[in-house]
Amino acid sequence: MAEILIIAFFILLILGVPVAFSLAIAAFAAVGLSGRYPTVVVVKEMFTGLDSFPLLAVPFFILAAEIMSSGAISRMLLRFASQFVGHFRGGLGYANVLTATLFAGISGSALAAAAGPGAMMAKMMERSGYSKSYAGALTVSVSVVDPIIPPSITMIIYALQDRNVSVGSLFMAGILPGILISGAMAGVNWWISRKRNYRSEDIRPSAREMLLNTAKALPALLLIVLIIGGIRGGIFTPTEASVIAVFYAIIVSMVVYRGFSLHDLWAAFLRSAIMSVAVLMILAAARAFAWVLIIEGVPQAMADAVIAMNLSPIAFLLMVNLLLLIFGMFMDPLPGVMILVPILAPIAYGLGIAPDHFAIVMIVNLTFGLMTPPVGGLIFVVATATKQRPSAIIRELPPFFLAAIICLLILTFVPGLSTWLPGLTGFNH
Repeated sequence: MAEILIIAFFILLILGVPVAFSLAIAAFAAVGLSGRYPTVVVVKEMFTGLDSFPLLAVPFFILAAEIMSSGAISRMLLRFASQFVGHFRGGLGYANVLTATLFAGISGSALAAAAGPGAMMAKMMERSGYSKSYAGALTVSVSVVDPIIPPSITMIIYALQDRNVSVGSLFMAGILPGILISGAMAGVNWWISRKRNYRSEDIRPSAREMLLNTAKALPALLLIVLIIGGIRGGIFTPTEASVIAVFYAIIVSMVVYRGFSLHDLWAAFLRSAIMSVAVLMILAAARAFAWVLIIEGVPQAMADAVIAMNLSPIAFLLMVNLLLLIFGMFMDPLPGVMILVPILAPIAYGLGIAPDHFAIVMIVNLTFGLMTPPVGGLIFVVATATKQRPSAIIRELPPFFLAAIICLLILTFVPGLSTWLPGLTGFNH
């Protein structure tokens, strides 16, 4: 049955069938052709995959991201970031990186960040003399920090698959890796800006202007403090935090910044509903797919094979890195988490690898798949938003991908980057 599942899945992917439908049809085909179980069990597993209270956080965080990425808040964060770095050589590139990092703390969705403030920054860079394809590639590369810096939809899904981690611990574990990746992308921007002589025309603002811009940006920046502080203080759960984030985003957008109308709110509801349905369909189908693998004993067989290889923890992590980088080229992070975590996480813990460390290695790996062809979702979102061919962006990506690989190796060999903050803030498992 597992052979039918895997062969059917890859044939459907090659034919261009969307991932959610490929996963579901492959599960139906495997169960139906085997004759061992009624096909209704696939439907049951799909519903079971969505029958989770913590999963309610996903559509609410998507809605909060859509509201925050619209209009005034994006412009305010951009102005706040630009005042610190906009006057340097390659300044708008640095502003792009800093804006994406700040927005990651109030979003959790890489695609929302790329389509909102990311696209806005790419267009500004183009108007200022940057190569259009380079601006797009930089936007793609820095948008990957959104699922890594909290809040993160991918981390919520991961915590539902692995009881050894919590949403709060993963949120804290992602902060330093996210900053590391942002710093690496800023380093690439420094090198390319010097090489191509991307000069800045911005004038450094006065101290008074900087204070004023900072004061105006504070209401947007306080969202991350509200979410992390509330979860850490036991005031609300991550699911409740997602609802609070929506109401806070509406108040800040409509009352504080006054750049968001009821029509905009309706459009944000519509976009987030479509995106939420797409995400939940993937999760439901991935649950059925993973169920077939489990009843066929694939996770246990893989665990036995790895144990028989007598690998060290580092050797195992390097092998996982290679596997996930290849896997991420063809599949989005969410189904990757649903399918692979139940298989790989028990092996990692058996080798003594810390749960938060392994979780971050997996999440970062799979997230990098968003910037790698042929399926990289960020490439196509940014290409559409900036009206250019995906191939033009892909040609500019190698330096950024090299920086991403270096970050991944650092995170692999230095587990403290993933485990220090959860331990410091008291998120114990």
